[in-house]
Amino acid sequence: MASNPLNRAHDLGQSIWLDYIRRDMLRNGTLRSLIQNDSLTGMTSNPKIFDKAITGSEDYTNDLEALAADGLSPQEIYEEIAVSDVQDAADQFRHVYDKTRGADGYVSLEVSPELARDTEGTISEARRLWKKVKRPNVFIKVPGTAEGIPAIRQLISEGININVTLLFGLPRYREVAEAYIEGIRERISQGKTVSQIASVASFFLSRIDVLVDPTIEQLMKEDSNKRKQAEQTHGQVAVSSARVAYQMYKAMFENDDFRSLAERGVRPQKLLWASTSTKNPSFSDVKYVDALIAPETINTMPMETLEAYRDHGDPEVRIENNLDGARDILEGLGELGVDIDQATSQLVAEGIEKFKKPFSDLLGSIKERTSSSERPAQESGAQARQAHR
Repeated sequence: MASNPLNRAHDLGQSIWLDYIRRDMLRNGTLRSLIQNDSLTGMTSNPKIFDKAITGSEDYTNDLEALAADGLSPQEIYEEIAVSDVQDAADQFRHVYDKTRGADGYVSLEVSPELARDTEGTISEARRLWKKVKRPNVFIKVPGTAEGIPAIRQLISEGININVTLLFGLPRYREVAEAYIEGIRERISQGKTVSQIASVASFFLSRIDVLVDPTIEQLMKEDSNKRKQAEQTHGQVAVSSARVAYQMYKAMFENDDFRSLAERGVRPQKLLWASTSTKNPSFSDVKYVDALIAPETINTMPMETLEAYRDHGDPEVRIENNLDGARDILEGLGELGVDIDQATSQLVAEGIEKFKKPFSDLLGSIKERTSSSERPAQESGAQARQAHR
């Protein structure tokens, strides 16, 4: 079989994941084809993705009716559906997980976005979802908020795989990596095994450029003194942040302290590049993939970006190209009127809202679609779920 750019990126050490899930692709062979032909090795989901899947198709009608007949609330119905789909996907990736000895082959399931600022609520729901999904190759997604940091540390110490989501800023990324290591050390202090624990830190990219570029574009047009610097910075803040994050990753997970943990079987917390679809049509549609190929990292792409990369991606390890230039871009943002710490804080808040609204809309849609549904007595909702699984 001819090798395509996705295969070649995988051969360079980049894990290719899909930021999408829908029941029809789990059942009609689409996911199996992506795994076999395009080197797909994992999948991420979030409430917005499930909102589109459930409200945008008839794939879930029978389950919605069956679960409603069981008397489940809209949130409980959503959870049953999401857990079932994640289980199915995880089972299809299980051979990847086994072949790589747990280094790859994961599917992610997110805690409710309503809990993004609630440490104890996040811990409780993550525990419950982890127990319910019952698959070793699943990540529970926890937002990288200030309240999420202690939750990450606690959940890792309990042996729960965590995908830290909604990371935009470099200082917060460092906190997340440290929370992972602290959780591992706590687990070791309890005499528990650590070799089966996995975690990723999901660094969101394109939204950074979407937020800061308008300020930079204004300077390009109106300030002749700063025009050259602005032109060099335009569209480069996200990639520069990712390049510096990768250097931070290497510093934290390739030092002597971590090597002592690695000897016990501890895995590094991998960097995952998220929000990799290009929002500015003047940029390449594979901008946030080509620039960030690197060994032991992950890029999770929506279907359109994955298909674009299959068609015209140009994989090469470029993440350490022009590191000095990347640092200069970040250090010079203040001169251009961009407070990057304030910007990334804003992006976290906006990201939470971007998930909360579709989640609320989804629950409302489920309530509307199930409010008048009835299930024949001979097939209860519990029977329907059991038949599906």
